[in-house]
Amino acid sequence: MGKEQLTGIFLASFKVIPLSLRRAFFIGLFKLFYLMVSRQRMICLYNLRRAFPDKPDREIKKIAAGVYRNMGTLAAEFFELPWLTKENLDRIIEVKGLENCEKALAKGRGVLIFSAHFGNWELAVAALSLLVKPVVVIYRPLDNPFLDILVARVRSALGNIPLPKENAMRAMLRNLKQNKMIGLLIDQNTAWYEGVFVDYFGRPACTTNGLALLALHSGAPVLPAFAIRLEDGRYRLVIGPEVEIINTGDKDADVIANTQLFTKMIEQTVRSHPDQWLWVHQRWKTQPSQVPKETKRTVI
Repeated sequence: MGKEQLTGIFLASFKVIPLSLRRAFFIGLFKLFYLMVSRQRMICLYNLRRAFPDKPDREIKKIAAGVYRNMGTLAAEFFELPWLTKENLDRIIEVKGLENCEKALAKGRGVLIFSAHFGNWELAVAALSLLVKPVVVIYRPLDNPFLDILVARVRSALGNIPLPKENAMRAMLRNLKQNKMIGLLIDQNTAWYEGVFVDYFGRPACTTNGLALLALHSGAPVLPAFAIRLEDGRYRLVIGPEVEIINTGDKDADVIANTQLFTKMIEQTVRSHPDQWLWVHQRWKTQPSQVPKETKRTVI
């Protein structure tokens, strides 16, 4: 049996299980991870304590537990995505700012949509595909071949187009010329030679410069979009207005300034719902001290 067939059976099998039971199973599983896998738990708690030094330890631990609950919820809901339609979408998500997306597309230069590993980012692009048009989703292939095929199949089920991030710049520019929407998650750590350092929760965080470079080169509108989980378990997808790109003519400085602007928007969203961001990730792993002296201007 091939991997494609196996992933199809796997998806269908999980879809048969009621969502409530799936949520209970995955939330319980991630709670177990929280208790048993100390390394990731310590990374999560350390990051939260550095980001929120004024919060008492009790609240920090409560947020950390919420982070794992959010991951479990995402895993359970992931298997719902291929079966979403325009007709049933409003049962799980409401959309604010759709007009911002339509206005940006009307310019005919494509649209760059950025987000973070926050709330339910997979649901966000699924909703955009159904309500507007398919999204070219930039991603890093997973190390596990089976999981990579599974995730790609779910992401493409509603028409979205997964595009591996390696050497993707030319392909992204071609897609923008065809007035397509490109979705990027720009909140993870990157190597010093792949990004620039900007402030994130008061600490220098090496951040991909790809979005800023694309925006400056193409002139495509840039929009923030976040799928926020509400208290009743549904989501609200908030698509912000077009970001005013800084373009002074100094490319290096403009890349840093715009990347800082995008990152600040992410931070503001994460601060409002800290339990919905992926604090288990080593966001500040790359340090300014790793940058060779001749390229120090990329560090703030």
